[in-house]
Amino acid sequence: MEGLIRLDLGCGKNKAKGPDGQPYIGVDAISFEGVDVVHDLRCAPWPWEDNSIDEVFSSHFLEHLPGSDRIVFFNELHRVLKPGGKALIITPYWSHDCAYGDPTHAWPPISTWYVLYLNQAWRGVNAPHVGYTCDFDWTTGFGMDEWLLSRNDEVRAFAMQHYTNSVRDLHATVTKRSA
Repeated sequence: MEGLIRLDLGCGKNKAKGPDGQPYIGVDAISFEGVDVVHDLRCAPWPWEDNSIDEVFSSHFLEHLPGSDRIVFFNELHRVLKPGGKALIITPYWSHDCAYGDPTHAWPPISTWYVLYLNQAWRGVNAPHVGYTCDFDWTTGFGMDEWLLSRNDEVRAFAMQHYTNSVRDLHATVTKRSA
């Protein structure tokens, strides 16, 4: 673990720590206390070399970017991550009130489909018109509201499809594909 370069993008006042207890390098456009690098992540290039970052964490930041700035974000994330490097991106789930309550959230809300566009092979067949240059594999998970935590998978799946405010957060882990 020693020597890993880990970033918390859009950290605000609450910089993340890794599983080893070491704090991430906090990055934000605002110079809050604890922010290590002040940089507007909508602007490329980011201040890191190609293939230089091991791991990224970003919680409740992406939804503040409009669609075109999300493209810049993921293209730059791809550029700076090492091959095989991972980023955990946590956003409000589209069908939860928290996705709409904050007036600083940008349109469109984050859906589970966004990760599809991050994969070059999928994009080549289904969406060659978008401006992504990144190539990620991905997995998703969810932060569920309390009442669903003790329920079985079938009940959870039904609730996700039919009830608002069941799933609070979308957790997407994107992994940079090797060239």
